[in-house]
Amino acid sequence: MKAISYRRYGGPEVLEYGELPEPKVGPDEVLVRVRAAAVNPVDWKCREGHLDPVLNTVFPVITGWDVSGVVVRPGASVAEYEEGDEVMGYVREDLLSLGTFAEYVAAPVRTLARKPAAFSFEEAAGLPLVGLTAYQVLVKVLEVKRGETVLIHAAAGGVGSLGVQIAVHLGAYVIGTASERNHAYVRGLGGEPVTYGEGLADRVRGIAPEGVDAVLDTVGGETLKVSAQLLAPGGRLASIADPEVTEYGGRYWFVRPDAEDLAKLSQLADQGAVSVHVDRTFPLEQTADAQRLSQEGRTRGKIVVTVSGADG
Repeated sequence: MKAISYRRYGGPEVLEYGELPEPKVGPDEVLVRVRAAAVNPVDWKCREGHLDPVLNTVFPVITGWDVSGVVVRPGASVAEYEEGDEVMGYVREDLLSLGTFAEYVAAPVRTLARKPAAFSFEEAAGLPLVGLTAYQVLVKVLEVKRGETVLIHAAAGGVGSLGVQIAVHLGAYVIGTASERNHAYVRGLGGEPVTYGEGLADRVRGIAPEGVDAVLDTVGGETLKVSAQLLAPGGRLASIADPEVTEYGGRYWFVRPDAEDLAKLSQLADQGAVSVHVDRTFPLEQTADAQRLSQEGRTRGKIVVTVSGADG
């Protein structure tokens, strides 16, 4: 099969497009013919070796964790799916080796859910990692309730844009930081946009004088520090970007695969409660360019790689 892989840590130039063996399908796995795979910042962080301290690596590494596609063959223990089912997944295993930027991926059942009927394959590929991250933080960590005020950083980005929609669905009033060019986009998601940067605390207090009930931090550093100062009494803080959140009484969260949570997101998508904005698509062989664009950090929504060769 054709795949994008790297044999050593480094920049986008280490990515190779070429032939690799089709993956074996374990008893609890499903062989998926990939139709699309979404780019996430963690992809280039893995490629550069930033996750080496916590994830064993087996080279060559096929990059990517997000996927949408069609079931080719279920494993011997799999009753949930059959050939032809359309699925999406956050296919993160306990080591770096067999990712999703390929014509085929063997995905553990625990990482999959049915693709929303309302979504294209490109949109569905962009939902799992960012959707699960936002859902797990807002629902399970921050326990956002109806009527609360929630501050979400980088509200036009992948996690942020899903976070705004999920928080609104939960009945919260959402304030979202974004550049001015993305304010209309954030409003369209249901949030109240504020410009990030110097003076952020004053701008947020102008909207929520008593403070905010919960913060989803996707930036870290100074933004995290300011966020802690904006909490109302009893407010909750969570970060997906900075482990130092614990020093402010908050919680650090790294998204985990969860089939039940992913199925809930699929339902929300079919109900029209959440959408995925695909900012740009690239063919599989141009994955290096897609990761370069992701690394610039200015994307609205998602960057998605399409995989057409597997249909042949």
